[in-house]
Amino acid sequence: MNDFSSEVFYRTARSGGKGGQNVNKVETAAEACWEVDRSVIFTEEEKERIATRLANRITKEGLLTVKATESRSQLENKQIALRKLLLLVTQSLVVPKKRKKSNLPRAVKEKRLENKRRSSEKKQMRRKDW
Repeated sequence: MNDFSSEVFYRTARSGGKGGQNVNKVETAAEACWEVDRSVIFTEEEKERIATRLANRITKEGLLTVKATESRSQLENKQIALRKLLLLVTQSLVVPKKRKKSNLPRAVKEKRLENKRRSSEKKQMRRKDW
């Protein structure tokens, strides 16, 4: 896994929630921002995969942002936001395995056809021949 934490920068803001007067005075909410296109750690293909998978989270300016307001500490919120960002990016880089098409077993086919035949016979018995 690539560690791109050196390319991440932070923004802070006043956070809501618990904290009393502290909430009104201190900027504890942290937002981790990362410019996907300017990254020197990832290859072009990886950057493209990240951009397509996380398109709804990337701003018009090309920033991938993650916000954290869980803690009353700015430092903790920065660490939480960075962890979330790293997790998002690593998950977006995972290439799903191709599904191998498997053949249906003969017994399964025969069972299905047998059930169809029984159902058909049942309906034939219900019919009234005029």
